[in-house]
Amino acid sequence: MAGLSLNPTKITTPRPHSCKPICRFNSLINPTKTQLKFPTNPSKIHPKLLHIPHSSVSESSVSVPKEEEVADEEDDDPNAEMSYFDRETDPESISEWELDFCSRPILDIRGKKIWEFVVCDSSLSLQYTKYFPNNVINSVTLKNAIESISDELDVPLPEKIRFFRWILMVTDADNCHKSLYRARDKAYSKCLSLMLWLEERYETVYTRHPGFQQGIKPLFTLDNPFPMQLPENLFGEKWAFVQLPFSAVQEEVSSLETRLVFGASLDLDLLGIEVDANTLIPGLAVASSRAKPLAEFRAQNEKLHLCAPPAAWMNGLEVCSIEADTARACLILSVGISTRYVYATYKKTPVTTSEAEAWEAAKKACGGLHFLAIQDDLNSDDCVGFWLLLDLPPPRV
Repeated sequence: MAGLSLNPTKITTPRPHSCKPICRFNSLINPTKTQLKFPTNPSKIHPKLLHIPHSSVSESSVSVPKEEEVADEEDDDPNAEMSYFDRETDPESISEWELDFCSRPILDIRGKKIWEFVVCDSSLSLQYTKYFPNNVINSVTLKNAIESISDELDVPLPEKIRFFRWILMVTDADNCHKSLYRARDKAYSKCLSLMLWLEERYETVYTRHPGFQQGIKPLFTLDNPFPMQLPENLFGEKWAFVQLPFSAVQEEVSSLETRLVFGASLDLDLLGIEVDANTLIPGLAVASSRAKPLAEFRAQNEKLHLCAPPAAWMNGLEVCSIEADTARACLILSVGISTRYVYATYKKTPVTTSEAEAWEAAKKACGGLHFLAIQDDLNSDDCVGFWLLLDLPPPRV
């Protein structure tokens, strides 16, 4: 296994180091065929996406043959708008919404793009959609749409609103809802429920709309910016491509609370992802001599000190995914919506390129599932920080 310096700015020619994989981790040489089960029907990603009542705002102009009416009666009406809340859920328990407000590949009778306001929570107990013509798109419309959810569904406004791409009207404090205005400088990529729902709506709603236009791109496209220099606080000293059986990954995830380590997990059950316990999940192990837990420090201090370990600083980021860029011979750390860092570099050789390609192939075989583990030492049994990550492609809208 080839592991190289993690500080590309301070070491111009990174030197490979040889390290023994953690006893619980396996060296990644060749991608392993996995047994992940992903739903083939997008509408079955979330059980709550099925049989949800709609409030139709207009009759569909799509003609359906009579013999197909029964088969399609449960499909989404492409002209319908949704206003749904699961009454078995405590409204006060939903403190975060996931929001998208963007154009759709649909033209109205004027030949202009239709915009759609979409909101849900991570469990999809809350689902709300509303169409708008392009000539009313402004901060007032957005603010009123947010408040209308609270009025119609009798739920409190959220403490935080998450979105996976920039929204135009987040710079106007007077006309935007305060939780959206507070997020104006930081968009979040981890809107997995929303992104999966939009992909499902692309198949079942947008493509069936009479105004659907194949190939039309949304007004706000997702950026893939050039990676920046890694902040010094996040520097590690060694790293290695590794893999863990999913059962061991679950143990690490459970330790996030029991051992007070840093990190984050994913609700795979909610996402409809089934993973066999023996499936090997690819990951990146990073060693740092400063990777000590900050349980006492965090309890006594609200802000991180400059000497805090990388795991602590990483915990304050919206860590999304890690990518092996074989063209640049580096690892890319994606955080937030449009921030990418050069997390590590390595000397480009046939061996290192082959290992990076194998790691990416293993990640792809796992449907994008992978992890980041931060440790005191690569030979250690324990992790100071553990992040379960999903490299999810953006929705087609």
